[in-house]
Amino acid sequence: MESSVASEVAGFSSKVSHSMVHSARMLRAIAVTTLALLTVGCAPTPSGVVLSHGVDSSADDAPSFIITTAVATFYLDKQGGGLSSIVDRDGVDWLGFHPRAGSGWKGEYRGFPNSVHRQDGNYFHAVNATTEPSSAVVTAQSDAHVQIVFTSANGKWQGQWDFYPDRCDFTMAQVSEGYRYWVLYEGVPGGEINETDYWFGSMDNRVREIHEPFSGDLPGPEWVAFGDSNTPRVLYVAQHQDDNHLDEYYMRPYMTVFGFGRNDGNKYLSEPRSFSIGFVESTNYSTVKEAITSRVPFQATLPSLK
Repeated sequence: MESSVASEVAGFSSKVSHSMVHSARMLRAIAVTTLALLTVGCAPTPSGVVLSHGVDSSADDAPSFIITTAVATFYLDKQGGGLSSIVDRDGVDWLGFHPRAGSGWKGEYRGFPNSVHRQDGNYFHAVNATTEPSSAVVTAQSDAHVQIVFTSANGKWQGQWDFYPDRCDFTMAQVSEGYRYWVLYEGVPGGEINETDYWFGSMDNRVREIHEPFSGDLPGPEWVAFGDSNTPRVLYVAQHQDDNHLDEYYMRPYMTVFGFGRNDGNKYLSEPRSFSIGFVESTNYSTVKEAITSRVPFQATLPSLK
């Protein structure tokens, strides 16, 4: 009897917690949309990059750098050094992270870039039960560019964030000697995983259903994009430097798992590299490809600190 009651209480608590997270996301989406409507004719949509400080309400009010552009709002966890939310111009979050222990694919595993996992620490992930802290310094701030550098608590890893009007870049600027990492997009295209989601990439122009997996080295320039047939945009991730390492995509219940330098649980990246994430306001393959290849600086060299 007591175990039955405890089970019912636990189930009720889980439902309440999930409902609260869902409500927080809806309130934020309403706020973003309302603000956009109120500012029409009163103030222009940001054409550059605006940095502010606050919390991510859908991530248990995690202290965050909030970077706003005309096409997206990024919530960068001040302690974990990873993105907890990427919100499009309609107020929809394409990551959907929240830190509730045990939520797994429904929240705590999500984010970008989720790079350092059981490799001389756990870094560059929005804070969950296993994330270790990093320290952050804003090293550049202007209307055209915001740069924030995170250094891991053990001093062995450094991640550099560069925000521009049309995209966000993450550079693994320092790698702990003898260790490896990956860069992951673990999220929810269009706000949730469902049968209307799809993806495509640099391998060919075929649109794939969201549950179709991929394993192999993406041809350069390396990129993939995720969408939902009910939305007019896609979210893309790209690697600036082409390589011969395996990449991988598969769908978990409730989220995507795409990784540069990842295959079958193995990590392959062992030197500094740069990556981009952002939105393209189109779902047409040719248009998306052209936008990505024109805005992402596919190159052999790494950006420097400002």
